[in-house]
Amino acid sequence: MLPVMSDLLAIFGSADDDSEILAGIAAYHPDRVTVLLESSDAELVAEESIAGDEVRNRLVELLAVIEGRTGATVVGLAGDRSQLAGWRFDRELAPPLPVAA
Repeated sequence: MLPVMSDLLAIFGSADDDSEILAGIAAYHPDRVTVLLESSDAELVAEESIAGDEVRNRLVELLAVIEGRTGATVVGLAGDRSQLAGWRFDRELAPPLPVAA
């Protein structure tokens, strides 16, 4: 019997939610993680600017932390969920949705 691979999509929004999502990733023990940095700043990843550097640095740091904690193969991109149309994941982790007051 072949071992089953686990494929996880981790969606990151605000940096305030990073620690919660990182803990969830580590608890799942995935073999592969796709990181989606989904925020209003995601389009800055292609810009040669301080803001663009910050987005790229955050993505790199997330990839390194996830790989270090899980040993999983990790890939990442900045943008929106539509970029992953047709991709299949065993599980998705995302920041909690805001609750209306």
